[in-house]
Amino acid sequence: MDKDHSLRENLLALILGSALVSLGVIFFNQVGLLTGGTAGLALFITKVTGLSFGQVFFMLNLPFYILSVTRMGWQFTINTFIAVSIVSFAVDHLHHVIQIAHIEPIYAALIGGGLIGIGMLVIFRHKMSLGGFNILALFLQERFGIRAGKVQMALDCTIVVLSLFVVDVYLIALSVVGAIATNLILAMNHKPGRYQPLPSQS
Repeated sequence: MDKDHSLRENLLALILGSALVSLGVIFFNQVGLLTGGTAGLALFITKVTGLSFGQVFFMLNLPFYILSVTRMGWQFTINTFIAVSIVSFAVDHLHHVIQIAHIEPIYAALIGGGLIGIGMLVIFRHKMSLGGFNILALFLQERFGIRAGKVQMALDCTIVVLSLFVVDVYLIALSVVGAIATNLILAMNHKPGRYQPLPSQS
């Protein structure tokens, strides 16, 4: 998948990163929290439609693959498509292997946000993303040196605030805490040029 890691390393990163993100999303969904990015937008849409998270998340990412192919290359795009597909499937079907009877909202925000951040970090470092705003954030980082974590945080917090229409203020506040937890991990650990050189176009 990339020159810096073996195929086995990339496959393990793809599975582990996607699994961590999926579990974090389930924590959020369990207590009615929202997050940012395309995942947050997908959670928002599920609250006003009958569609599942996986269905919405998969469809929302489709337009961003155009930017990914033209700016990041086919390899990055294919890796990202696989990661998005895994997360979409896992969030919709993990209830077959794990069921959470109760979780405190503040814990869900902090730990769920942390799981999403760590999972995204693993995925980013192996030249892939979770699509949508991740692609935009990585593109801006590689082209203009703007940290992906900062871009993602701004987009995430904007979506969470817009969710005031469907979620009460307390859950919105906790959702912002979760978004900050996610993006602090990215901002501190994923810096321009250190781990993610721009994939060559093909």
